[in-house]
Amino acid sequence: MADAHAKNHDYHLVDPSPWPAVGAAAAFIMAVGAVMWMHGSTWAVMVVGLLGVLYTMFMWWRDIVKESHKGDHTDVVSLHLRYGMLLFIASEVMFFVAWFWAFFDASLFAGDVMQPSRVDATSGVWPPKGIDVFDPWHLPLINTLILLTSGTTVTWAHHALLNNDRKGLKWGLALTIGLGLLFTAVQAYEYAHAAFAFNRDNGGNIYGSTFFMATGFHGFHVIIGTLFLIVCLFRALKGHFRPEKHFGFEAAAWYWHFVDVVWLFLFACIYVWGSAGVQLVEH
Repeated sequence: MADAHAKNHDYHLVDPSPWPAVGAAAAFIMAVGAVMWMHGSTWAVMVVGLLGVLYTMFMWWRDIVKESHKGDHTDVVSLHLRYGMLLFIASEVMFFVAWFWAFFDASLFAGDVMQPSRVDATSGVWPPKGIDVFDPWHLPLINTLILLTSGTTVTWAHHALLNNDRKGLKWGLALTIGLGLLFTAVQAYEYAHAAFAFNRDNGGNIYGSTFFMATGFHGFHVIIGTLFLIVCLFRALKGHFRPEKHFGFEAAAWYWHFVDVVWLFLFACIYVWGSAGVQLVEH
């Protein structure tokens, strides 16, 4: 009788879960391990934390999928899940606003005589003298085309799912994942050849700081989005998702399109405008 009364509503009361605490502990261990590794210590602690985070992601997602299959995700719950995902993406937008702000603050006011330290750091021009920036029409343009193409393949997968085309869904997801991995590989190659990279000898520079924080965090989001889509592919192979109920895939597609749009702004502002900004701000 108590169980029947408990289900006499459209909401889902989540069962107690260990994964928030486990995930927080694993993230803390990973962060501490990363700091140790950056200071010349072993990377083993960071890897232990990373494995803990990945394990938490797997188990937590597994529990949510089970809840959905049990019927706990009613129409009201699904609507609130959508609200939650939209708010999460909105918070991510503001996260990137901070890095764009830092970049434009450093570049637009490179020659601000009221702040001598800034002039010293930038030589009064942008990009700072001695900084050999990337040609935006080489690897950055290639990565832009890769990511835009991945946006079309994930949309193909979504439309295939809506039309109950399981083969198209699987192929669209597989191609999107492959393009996401290719983007990450090209960016890793680009970073390995950055003339303004950080090292213990020169300590970096303001151009490198703003560049790596903005593009690096985007690269991290691409990796997270790729993992998200890999989970969706495994679920599709197991027969999950229906045309009328597939929020797990929908959330992954939203996130991927967000990553695409952010990259377009990064390419236009940091790679294209940033590499030519010296003519605009030179004093």
